[in-house]
Amino acid sequence: MHSYTNELINETSPYLLQHAHNPVNWYPWGEEALSKAKAENKPILVSIGYSACHWCHVMERESFEDEATAKMMNENFINIKIDREERPDLDHIYMDAVQAMTGSGGWPLNVFLTPAAKPFYGGTYFPPQKAYNRPSWQETLLGVVQAFRERRHEIDAQAENLTEHLLQSNSFGIQKVVEEEIFTADKPDEIFQNLSKSADKEWGGFGKAPKFPQTFSIQFLLRYYHITKNEDALQQALLSLDKMIEGGIYDQVGGGFARYSTDTEWLAPHFEKMLYDNALLVSVLSEAFQLTSHTGRQAQKDRYREVIEETMEFLQRELLHPSNGFYAALDADSEGVEGKFYVWSIEEIKKLLGKDAPVFCEYYDVSEFGNWEHINILRTKKTIQNFAIEKNISVDDLKEVLSNSKKILLEERINRIRPSLDDKIILGWNALMNTACSKAFSATGNEAYRQLAIDNMQFLLTNFKGEKENEFHHTWKEDIAKYPAFLDDYAFLVQALIHLQEITADTKWLTKAKGIAEFVIQNFSEAETDLPAAALHRYGFFFYTPASQTDVIVRKKEVYDGAVPSGNSIMAYNLHHLSILFDKEDPITIGWGQRSVDMISSLGRAITRYPTSFGNWACLLQEMIAGTNEIAVVGYDFSIIHAELLRQYIPHRVLMATKTGDSTFPLLAEKPVTNTPQIYLCRNNTCLNPVFSAKDLISLIYNTQKP
Repeated sequence: MHSYTNELINETSPYLLQHAHNPVNWYPWGEEALSKAKAENKPILVSIGYSACHWCHVMERESFEDEATAKMMNENFINIKIDREERPDLDHIYMDAVQAMTGSGGWPLNVFLTPAAKPFYGGTYFPPQKAYNRPSWQETLLGVVQAFRERRHEIDAQAENLTEHLLQSNSFGIQKVVEEEIFTADKPDEIFQNLSKSADKEWGGFGKAPKFPQTFSIQFLLRYYHITKNEDALQQALLSLDKMIEGGIYDQVGGGFARYSTDTEWLAPHFEKMLYDNALLVSVLSEAFQLTSHTGRQAQKDRYREVIEETMEFLQRELLHPSNGFYAALDADSEGVEGKFYVWSIEEIKKLLGKDAPVFCEYYDVSEFGNWEHINILRTKKTIQNFAIEKNISVDDLKEVLSNSKKILLEERINRIRPSLDDKIILGWNALMNTACSKAFSATGNEAYRQLAIDNMQFLLTNFKGEKENEFHHTWKEDIAKYPAFLDDYAFLVQALIHLQEITADTKWLTKAKGIAEFVIQNFSEAETDLPAAALHRYGFFFYTPASQTDVIVRKKEVYDGAVPSGNSIMAYNLHHLSILFDKEDPITIGWGQRSVDMISSLGRAITRYPTSFGNWACLLQEMIAGTNEIAVVGYDFSIIHAELLRQYIPHRVLMATKTGDSTFPLLAEKPVTNTPQIYLCRNNTCLNPVFSAKDLISLIYNTQKP
């Protein structure tokens, strides 16, 4: 029995349900709460977080479960709780507002609104007593109440000014840019130089702690090396992956990556495991595996394959719904302690592993005093090859000891109290994971990954669909799909469908991708931009929310690549590739390629100057400059050579295969079907003479690609 139950009890979000029995009278975001604020002329407190957020849990325990604090909140505010993963649109808006007011942001995000839902004050975590140079939560509440009652005109003016600032900062559009200044051969070099300025040459990654994976920057470096053979680029990319894999950010026992590291060495993660991080890391590891397969780096190649397999196993074991959708996240905390589920004492390991404990402990940096807060996070400080030499044992024997030991520890860990599972299923994150499955299959040839991609896509298209053709919802749980899908959801879904066509050679996925892209253009596009000096009309970026959505004060345009790529950068990629695959006299897709060019041209200087904030854009710019390889495989029995091609590292490409020919697609049209499969390399719908092996294709690409 619970002493309190509030309006969140009818929600499906695990984060909102965590607060359903707070004494605070929480409402979900919706008409009821917003109308109540207007009717009672009360300020609105919006508190935003997510289920895997450590400091969100802390503030709940300290303040939202405290009856005196709750009484103050209930009497003076309309209190709204938002799961940022359910409503990222609202999170983007109010995070921008708090950052504009305070210069920083994060979660929990606590922002105060007028009854018209316009922000006037806010912050992140507030302690129960004044500390960390922050006022206490109760002091903050009292100050806001007093200001709202006594200086309402100032509050309203602040809210109007802040809302106008949000509108102005979002008013950028397609600029008049000379394309020849953006798409020059030296731009990837400039991006590389600017990335190198922030690269950690000792521990990998970019910038200082806290350190995030920044997979787009790593992906850029892999592709830059592929084009230029610049060894420094490859060294930094692989160093970044190697150090993450060796560190505590990687779960050495169970596979999978935590969200970020709190230190430079990747030792101590913030222990939550997010679906999107693992999807993006599997994708970039798949590229690294393909690349190292052909550069003589056998040890790294083998390890990348192991980590792909271990992470895919974790994802299927702990985040996969029985119907083949992926859950959102695992919490950082268990039993109220961050990381408790994942750390070990030396006594535990000795008891479990017996004679193998000394070798295991030395290899994974386990000691009596611990390597983190008097306990041990498993990490490796030497390569398995060097460690085996030091111990005078074979690598294979050492691998067997470590593998068996990890299985024992994993079995033991299953008996621990688990971190809570955020079991909502998010369309966009699943689409990122679908792309990861396709890339993992391409790299490793593991048929299970291709089947998982197909099964997951069928789940998404069936369970997230809306009322209109190609319309989708954002989240799904317990057979209920909720909230109109956002730009990210659609963009990532189109991208996943393009990849799925490549690994299956089934053009139905490509046709679906085209239909969804058309829906996005119709419902998310910025108005046409008139550039009279250039005598052109150009369509701009895409809004984050559809035109039909009315409960936001600003329709934002997100262009920064952060923890996930921006929907705009992925849509630019999608339009570029779909224009190649469909453009020849297609009345719908003609102009999609130019729109992609317009988008990247408008951001071009920002991409080259600040590549860590525009990593996915940087990859697309590099591809446009180098040229996209249009590859067609035509022949009755193409499956073997198709699989061989997928294993090759050809990042700048579109790929189609057919055994019957298909005039619907320019890349497949007018190519004779033969018993022996033929491989065509094309640029701008102009094809070279066919070759008959993957090796010959690679040589052809190398000889024809731009430097």
